[in-house]
Amino acid sequence: MSREFSDMDRKIFDKLAPELGGNTMSSSGHNYPYILRPISHKVAESAGDFRNRLERLDSTELDYLFRLAMDGKEDIRSLAEEDIESFMELVENRLSSRKMKDLKAKIGMA
Repeated sequence: MSREFSDMDRKIFDKLAPELGGNTMSSSGHNYPYILRPISHKVAESAGDFRNRLERLDSTELDYLFRLAMDGKEDIRSLAEEDIESFMELVENRLSSRKMKDLKAKIGMA
C-alpha cells in the first residue's frame, strides 16, 4: 500500500531524512505509506538517532504527525518499540499529556 505524500508530508520527511534527497520511494518502487516507519526501520541508525531526528520537528509538524496517527494515516504501532516511546514522549512534552494519552488509547497502548 502506498500513498501520495502531501507537501507537508514531504517537508517533514525531508527534515527527518535529508540524506534521502526527497526520495519517498521504497526499494520495491512504491511510495512509502507512512512517514515515520521508514525513518524508524530504514534510515535511523539507532533509537537515539530516531529521537534526534524527531527533535528536529517544530510543534506544528509534530502536531501534524499526531493528527495523522489519530486519523489512522500514520502507523505508530509499527515503529521500533523505543521509537514509539520517543514519539509518545515528544507528544507529551511538546503538545500535551492529554494528546499522548489519547494517542495511546487510539493505538491500544492505554
